[in-house]
Amino acid sequence: MNKASKNETVLIVGASGTVGSELVRLLKADGYKTRALTSQKDKVGPGQVYANLASGEGLSAAFEGVDRAYLLSPPGYADQYKILSPLIQEAKRRGLKKVVLMTAMGANANEAAPLRRAEVELEKSGLAYNIIRPNWFMQNFNTFWIQGIREQHVIALPAGTARTSFIDARDISAVAARLLVDDSLSGKAFDLTGPSAATHAEAAAAISAATGLSVRYQDIEPKVLKDGLLSAGLPADYVDFMILIFGFLKEGYSAGVTSSVKDILGREPHSLAQYVQDYKKSWL
Repeated sequence: MNKASKNETVLIVGASGTVGSELVRLLKADGYKTRALTSQKDKVGPGQVYANLASGEGLSAAFEGVDRAYLLSPPGYADQYKILSPLIQEAKRRGLKKVVLMTAMGANANEAAPLRRAEVELEKSGLAYNIIRPNWFMQNFNTFWIQGIREQHVIALPAGTARTSFIDARDISAVAARLLVDDSLSGKAFDLTGPSAATHAEAAAAISAATGLSVRYQDIEPKVLKDGLLSAGLPADYVDFMILIFGFLKEGYSAGVTSSVKDILGREPHSLAQYVQDYKKSWL
C-alpha cells in the first residue's frame, strides 16, 4: 500500500465545516500534519492559515509547503467552479502529491455544471486525485433544519415522498482521511451514501423515536423554502441552486445506495438510526 509519510502536510479547505473539522481531527489522531484553511483573517490560530476563496487573497501562501490537499466549495456559492478552479490550479502549480475533491452526488450528471467542470479540471490536471460525491448529509437535520425541529417539531422541505440515501458526515470525513493518505485508489471517483434510503417522513419518525418529541415532516412548495432562504440572507443565485437540487431529490435522483464507504473503509456506514441516537441531544 502506498501511503503518505507522516512528515507530509495536508491542507484542509473548509476545516471548520461538518466534514472538515472531523477530517482534521482524524488526520491529527493518525499522526499527520494538517493545515486548516480559515476565511477569518483576524482569527488565525495555531495550525491554521488564512485565505479568501472568493477573492483569492492568501491562496498561494496557503499552499506553501503543502504536500496534499482536501478541497471543497463552501456553502453559499452557486458557481462552485469559480471557487474551486484557482485551488486546483495552485495545487497543480505546486505539484501536490494528492488532491481529494469533494463535490456532490449527481455532480457528474451535467458536464456544464460548475461542480462537474471542477471535477474535469482536476481529472485532467495530471495530479494524483480522488473525487468524492456524497449524498445529502444526515447532519443537515441537526444544523440547517434544526430550528424547525426544535421550535415547531417540523421538518418543512419540498422533498415530497422521495427516498434519500442520507450519509453521515463522519463517514465522509473517514473516507476523505483514508484517500488523502492512501494512494492505492487514486484516479477514481466515489459516490458516497448511507446503507439505505429513507424519506424525510421516516427521518422525522427516527428523530421522534430517539428524542421522545413528536417531529413530523411537512411537504412544502419550493417557493416557501426559497422565500425562507432569501429572508435568511442567502445569495439569490445560491438559493436558486438549492431549489434546483431539491427538485432532483423530489424526483428520486437521491435514492441510490452505493457500497463505496464499505469498499474504502472496510465497514458499513452509519445508519440513520445510529445518527439520530448519537445526535439526539442537539434537538432537545
